Amino acid sequence: MTTGAPPAVDALAGVTVVEFGGYAAGPAIGKYLANFGARVIHVESFSRPDGFRLQYPPYKDDRVGINRSGCFAFFNDSKQGVSIDIKNPSALRLIYRLVARTDIVVENMRPGVMARLGLGYPELKVHNPSLVMLSTSNLGQTGPRATHPGFGSQLSSLSGFTEMIGVPGGPPFCLYGPYIDMIAVAYGGAAVLAALDRQRRTGEGAFIDLAQYEAGLQFLAPALLDYTVNGVSPTRNGNRDRVAVPHGSYRCRDRRWVALSCWDDAEWSRLAEATGDPVLTDVALATSEGRRAHEADIDHHIADWARERDAAGIVSALRSANVHVAIVNTMQDLYEDPQLAARDVFQPFDHAELGPMRYRMVSYQLSETPGRVRSAAPRLGEHTEEVFKVWFGLNASEFEELSAQGVFS
Repeated sequence: MTTGAPPAVDALAGVTVVEFGGYAAGPAIGKYLANFGARVIHVESFSRPDGFRLQYPPYKDDRVGINRSGCFAFFNDSKQGVSIDIKNPSALRLIYRLVARTDIVVENMRPGVMARLGLGYPELKVHNPSLVMLSTSNLGQTGPRATHPGFGSQLSSLSGFTEMIGVPGGPPFCLYGPYIDMIAVAYGGAAVLAALDRQRRTGEGAFIDLAQYEAGLQFLAPALLDYTVNGVSPTRNGNRDRVAVPHGSYRCRDRRWVALSCWDDAEWSRLAEATGDPVLTDVALATSEGRRAHEADIDHHIADWARERDAAGIVSALRSANVHVAIVNTMQDLYEDPQLAARDVFQPFDHAELGPMRYRMVSYQLSETPGRVRSAAPRLGEHTEEVFKVWFGLNASEFEELSAQGVFS
């Protein structure tokens, strides 16, 4: 008789996370933890639901509804959703009891809000000295502008990205969506796990102040250094690159686009040969300096060449020539991409109101304790009774009494 290997335990089995706030920055951190086995309890209320539920499309059949938001679903799979009116005095006492059994609290409200609600780190630590709490906000918890509100477009602009995106002489272009928020999510996940490890080794808690604004600065290092060393502030330059030439996107015969770039003279030579355009083999274009002087003409020739071919054929030909190239994917392409399918990135679950959904697994895996999408995103308050009666241990009369006081509204 062979027993085989014992079943793998989830990497974050036994870890409990309570999550306050909404939108992307806080909930995305919680989602990552939930995908690897943590119990993540997403707290909201019917009077103040997560902002993604009602304020940000898309919605099922383009009809706004509390449980019809695609954005909310995307950032909240694998969690348990509870409804608690945190302004209710009885709710506050219940939250203190909940936090006493919690390893991590994640919140992304405006600085000062949690403290005004009686849920600041000093108050929560009284009930759980080893608590790890991560507060992520636009600009951090301190500083003269800490309480300024903002959303994805404002953060991208503050962090310097918008200044560099657009055509020469034109207005700055806003980045799509909560880009800076998601950069901060990666930092937040790492910081929380480091604090959790320290908690397990020493029993000590931690308060983590994560400024999304500052997190975005990492990706501006070359531009910041150029200003520091040379006093030069980069300007908007469309698709142009300071090293690669050509560098751009080109429309194809099938109305799709391809993005390609040449990073040295040898790669350019291979591209020119692959196109078969004699103009591109001109010796004057053999060096990057020569190509940069004629970049607009080169773009026109490549655009003419691409317009006569399908995108897939261009990608095949240029990859065979060892030229950097890729199709510009649409949303449909992403869901049908065999590469993403092979790595099980989109995992299906049926949602009671949204219907069949494909949820995105975190973009990394663990070999011995792999993560996965655990369940569909919760409907508002879907797990309130399960969490507080089955896991937390309230008896029926306690639960009914708190319900009558409006705690779970």
